[in-house]
Amino acid sequence: MTPRTALGALHIGALMFGLTGVFGKLAAASPAVIVFGRAVFAVLALAVFARFASSARWHKLHAQDVRRLLLGGLLLAGHWVSFFIAVKVAGVAIATLGFTSFPAFTVLLEGVIFRERIRVNEILLVVLVSIGLVLVTPHFDLASGATTGLLWAVLSGLLFSLLSLVNRAGSTRVPPVQAALCQNLVVGFCLLPMAAPQLIDVRPVDWLWIALLGVFCTGLAHSLFVASLAVIKARTAAVVFAMEPVYGITMAWLLFDENPTLRMLLGGALIIVAIVVSSQLSGGTKKPGVGAQATSH
Repeated sequence: MTPRTALGALHIGALMFGLTGVFGKLAAASPAVIVFGRAVFAVLALAVFARFASSARWHKLHAQDVRRLLLGGLLLAGHWVSFFIAVKVAGVAIATLGFTSFPAFTVLLEGVIFRERIRVNEILLVVLVSIGLVLVTPHFDLASGATTGLLWAVLSGLLFSLLSLVNRAGSTRVPPVQAALCQNLVVGFCLLPMAAPQLIDVRPVDWLWIALLGVFCTGLAHSLFVASLAVIKARTAAVVFAMEPVYGITMAWLLFDENPTLRMLLGGALIIVAIVVSSQLSGGTKKPGVGAQATSH
């Protein structure tokens, strides 16, 4: 893969991740069913990629690896369920922007868990993201769908941040595709008891949206991201994936007539700029697990 094709693959992956909320809203099913189906189709897609396209050898799992993958799967399940609840309650735009707060959580949690010094640009990231989230919500009222949805989306971002740190801790032992496949298996088993009674009522067209979520927005997008990281710097990838909410909000505007207010656009722009600037100021250093950090949404 050349740098040019890798950059193209990154943009395609970012677009697919941006469509996550769109397909979740199109599917007239509960978040539990959506997440269960997404995990099943993702496992199939990742298995195909691992068999025919991935050159990484699979790692023999030890007890420590199994515990970490189980924890990661539980966090991934919680992240997806809370995100799709946010989509159903508040719409794609607010859910996507609320989730985008996860880099700020990652900065704070890394300082606590890994005892890493928080740099000035990372403090700036946290401040700007916080201001952006305030702007995204027109008014704070727990009876309001917008506020409730944003809180679910922020919870989704927090769980995704914890997931990224779990993946970072085990990234030197388990290849990213293997880790993603195992964690999606855990998600499927976790959601099966809640989803099983509802599966018979899922319409065929909803299975189509769920399949697209699992195959394209999870399996293929993850595979493109992992493959491109072999050529593209991590900070370049971070900048490209900052476009994810732009793609998602644009598609929601076109498909669902979700017209973002000027205040929401300013808040979203502030969050995206904060992520881009922070990734550029941090230099080209790639922390372990960066591939896994951005490939589970």
